Amino acid sequence: MTERNQQRRHLRTQRNNLSTDEILTASRSIAEHLIKTSLFSSSKRIACYMPARGEVDTLPIMEVAWGRGKQVYLPMLSPLGDNKLWFAEFEPCDPMVFNRYGIPEPTFSKRKMIHPVQLDLVLAPLVGFDSKGHRLGMGGGYYDRTFGFLNYRKSFLKPWFIGLAYHFQQLPALESHFWDVDLRGVITEERLKMFPRNPDLWL
Repeated sequence: MTERNQQRRHLRTQRNNLSTDEILTASRSIAEHLIKTSLFSSSKRIACYMPARGEVDTLPIMEVAWGRGKQVYLPMLSPLGDNKLWFAEFEPCDPMVFNRYGIPEPTFSKRKMIHPVQLDLVLAPLVGFDSKGHRLGMGGGYYDRTFGFLNYRKSFLKPWFIGLAYHFQQLPALESHFWDVDLRGVITEERLKMFPRNPDLWL
């Protein structure tokens, strides 16, 4: 088993052992940290996600976003077989279906679809992260493939790629590959931390 897989397995076990109350309390704190920022205030199109297996719940964020007239988007597995994500606007009471991983996603509606480059803020789930903004995901590479264009820009343009995590998910260091998309910041129940660009990746 590789070091990444060992880290992933250990952190997933910790996350899965969280109680419903612990998840809700941490998720509310994370939402409070985010909604106080100018980043949230200035973002009109916000990508969230439906939590699975103990992930931080984004519903408290979605509720505030809707209340402030912002547009909330959720990821969908691309039907093209390219292992990327599509994003569809999601509103309360919209119908949903389960994808092949058992995660709810919006039903397909062409008029509600948006290209990832048009998002202002992307809130991404993760298994682990380090102090340089390297992200350890579930291993499928969906976010890295979808937002890989961020690695090839000479100057920053949206969307902001922000991870949501519990504080125990921080690791001393993560091995990084050239295809990995680094986080611009991470929000835990304790704080919001922004990361400088990695000069080796941001060309």
